[in-house]
Amino acid sequence: MANRMLVIDDDKTVLDSCQRVFKDEGYEVVVTADPGEGLNVASTSHFDVILCDWKMPGFDGLDVVQELDRRAPDSAVVMISGYPALERATEAMKRGAMDYVSKPFTPEEIIRAVKKALQQKLVTEKKALGRVEKLMKNWAFPTPTMEDKAPKTIAESVATTVSVGKATSPWKTVFILGILAGSYIGFGGLLSTSVTFDIGPALGMGFKRFLAGSVFSVGLMLVVIAGAELFTGNNLMISSVMTKDIGFGTMMKRWGLVFVANFIGSILLALIFYLSGLWKAGNGAMGAAAVGIAYSKVNLTFVEALIRAIGCNWLVCLAVWMALAARQIVGKIWAIYFPIMAFVAIGFEHCVANMYFIPVGIFLHQWAGIGAPSGFAPDSLGWGSFIWGNLLPVTIGNIIGGAVFVGMGYWSAYLRPVAGKTS
Repeated sequence: MANRMLVIDDDKTVLDSCQRVFKDEGYEVVVTADPGEGLNVASTSHFDVILCDWKMPGFDGLDVVQELDRRAPDSAVVMISGYPALERATEAMKRGAMDYVSKPFTPEEIIRAVKKALQQKLVTEKKALGRVEKLMKNWAFPTPTMEDKAPKTIAESVATTVSVGKATSPWKTVFILGILAGSYIGFGGLLSTSVTFDIGPALGMGFKRFLAGSVFSVGLMLVVIAGAELFTGNNLMISSVMTKDIGFGTMMKRWGLVFVANFIGSILLALIFYLSGLWKAGNGAMGAAAVGIAYSKVNLTFVEALIRAIGCNWLVCLAVWMALAARQIVGKIWAIYFPIMAFVAIGFEHCVANMYFIPVGIFLHQWAGIGAPSGFAPDSLGWGSFIWGNLLPVTIGNIIGGAVFVGMGYWSAYLRPVAGKTS
């Protein structure tokens, strides 16, 4: 008996394409442009696989996916979208989708996604059956829980779904999300300066760093939960290159695009902070603190900045990694908080954060006339020392920390092909 497929999409081109492609693959294909009709059909007929669009008039495809999981639990659901994003892919899988495919897709890509979804559904059913048999054998029925994703599952999602979605997203979408990410990290930097600029003498340097890291974590929470494109997080795309799901050149182009967009967003927030006059708080103490931060960063040696940056993005990418594991917002918040608090409290260096911290210091030093802190040469803070003395080594270090220690590390642990073994 032929496999049965239901396609729910308001784009007639997609419906016609899927019908043509999968009929050639031996499927019996039913198509509809009406999500309501699709839900009714799924409730009354059996389908081995269901393809569902994310954005349809009057419906949120994520809600349709969740309802399909309830009405047609035996079907493998694949979400398709012309607006791919990390959070959307994660949310789709949390609600019951087996895979996530970005438009436009080739016949090979959609066929591969459907085959993978069917295999994953089969594995899931076998595991569930085995668990039921074990429970029956032991007469033990634990309270159902919403389990978080295992590390191997995260590695597979990052390599085959999340990073591929980033690589195939429209460049304008990525650019806008990159600007937002730069501003979001800037918000974290601004908040950390605002709450710590005058507490060092009273509470000590250790607690000041802990508090700065605690509030700075808001920046990555905004990036991950609200949705944005951050250069340091995108270093995880290396795992998709290793699995050959995307090319090295494609990854480098996306990295470059997001890096520039992050820089624009960071400068935008730095200008907003300067023009707002908020730096005048405490009779100018807040502005002096911001200038001091900038001077301390540009006066690091190349090696110091590089090594501090490796540790930073090792932790930042682990925060992103653990956030992908969490299935609820509160879980994502705590997953992000501890690694980000740690990197700031330790004193590591983040290139996008420095795109905010150092330009703010330059603006206040050059335009507001705030002098250099004691012990620093007044002329050591400028655009040249920022770019060549800090941004360059920190960017290199961040790439090593994120791409090598996290992306390639988990690829090697879970996805690296084993000699003599075929998939």
